[in-house]
Amino acid sequence: MRPIRLPALPFLVTGLIVLLLASCATGPVRRVSEPAVSIQQLTVQANGDWAVALRLQNFSSIPMRFDALTLTLNTGDAQAGQLQARPALDIGPESADVVNVTVQPSSQARLLVADALASGRGINYRLEGSADAVPQDGRSRHFKLERSSSLSPVPGLVGVLR
Repeated sequence: MRPIRLPALPFLVTGLIVLLLASCATGPVRRVSEPAVSIQQLTVQANGDWAVALRLQNFSSIPMRFDALTLTLNTGDAQAGQLQARPALDIGPESADVVNVTVQPSSQARLLVADALASGRGINYRLEGSADAVPQDGRSRHFKLERSSSLSPVPGLVGVLR
């Protein structure tokens, strides 16, 4: 039998350490992160109401079920209205889905959006509120949500902002 040469000894020790550390692994990390919400599309309906498509993003490493959304929508400097939904929607890890909500906007917000659409320019918006979500095999959590962004008219689609 040949003796182990000294240059191979560091590789052998490193290999043993790696095997020991690998045997201590407990599986994938289960991280629950705050979700995010934004407006994917706002459509002005014939009766003046707005159909709002909310994009709900799950940044967690596990699936989450979103049970309730309560948001205040501000357009420009005007409070447009309350967006409330009980989607009971399961969203996979690091994924997103859309929740559709209808809102009767305030008259000031309605005028701001109509002016933006007529002049072909965008409008700023702000969402503030909360979401109730349940991580897979967990207990319900309450998340505060805030988002500021802008919407622009969609060429060829009358009354639609994205």
